[in-house]
Amino acid sequence: MPSGRGGWWFFVHKFFPVPDHPSIIPPLFDTLASNSLHMLQIGPYKLPNRVALAPMAGVTDLPFRRLCSQMGAGLVVAEMISCNPRLRDSAKTLWRSRHDAEIQPRSVQIAGSEPAAMAEAAAYNVARGAQIIDINMGCPAKKVCRRAAGSALLADERLVDDILTAVVNAVDVPVTLKIRTGSSPDARNGVSIARIAEDAGIAALAVHGRSRACAFRGEVEYDTIAAIVAATRFPVFANGDIDSPERAAAVIAHTGAAGVMIGRAAQGRPWLCGQIATHLDTGVSPPAPSPLEQLLIMRAHVEALHAFYGEFMGLRIARKHVGWYLQDNPGYLQQRRIFNRLESAADQLNYLQQLTGNHPYQHNPDKEIAA
Repeated sequence: MPSGRGGWWFFVHKFFPVPDHPSIIPPLFDTLASNSLHMLQIGPYKLPNRVALAPMAGVTDLPFRRLCSQMGAGLVVAEMISCNPRLRDSAKTLWRSRHDAEIQPRSVQIAGSEPAAMAEAAAYNVARGAQIIDINMGCPAKKVCRRAAGSALLADERLVDDILTAVVNAVDVPVTLKIRTGSSPDARNGVSIARIAEDAGIAALAVHGRSRACAFRGEVEYDTIAAIVAATRFPVFANGDIDSPERAAAVIAHTGAAGVMIGRAAQGRPWLCGQIATHLDTGVSPPAPSPLEQLLIMRAHVEALHAFYGEFMGLRIARKHVGWYLQDNPGYLQQRRIFNRLESAADQLNYLQQLTGNHPYQHNPDKEIAA
């Protein structure tokens, strides 16, 4: 991100021009997400900083990845794609497979449980532009684990080895892996899985500090991540409940991880990765965008969703993102109810414009969308 008068104001002014308003320009942003003092490399790719955006199904689509990259994420990973070739032409997979105008390196996550199918899916996605293949062995969702994929694989170390070896041998790009600490708190085999991964040629590893059985419940434990770092030489990203620059620094200090991967905490806060990157390099935490700037960023994001998905799906996907953006606002419940009733792209954008207060909103009695 640019420094000085740039910062967040540069972003919102570039992607959603508004009348100049000096009182909302934030203070100094000298090093946001650029020129990291601690270079992190995956294969041939030198990342600009140590902060990655985690792959999240239904969240990290192309508009959100672009946004997080522009606001400071050093690496963004696309939504999980099934290795099942019968699903390649589905609308969901086609959306998830788009990478036009995406900041490089383009990382694509694949999921499955058959070594040959995973290898073929990796090669297929590389042919379509993937520059890094990420393997999902961390998802705890029942619909994924029921197919013996995602974090269910952690219980079968031989199969893990077979899948990783098959994928690494199938492509000439770096292959990364995302895991959990193990199948359950009593079966934490993360260190063993990490050693298998390193021996198979995996280029980097991301570890969520909970087991499959824990899903997202309870406290994250970072001791297993620290043990993995101590037992391996490849870059390890610590993941799980990292929701502030200070927490990220503490996790790196505790684990010795090369970087952090930010997941749910970035929902509604696409600037968080950039804040963390700056803090890790300088010890200074840049302030978040002002409330008005956050509204402008949100509106630009919603407009990008409409353009990407078309009006019908764009409207629906925008609703959850707007809910995340507004969740800390005093009028959140009312604002969300109003926004979720809107049935056209124009009405959504007009309502968000009303929230910025930059232009008087003309109430439409037929739509009843004014707050």
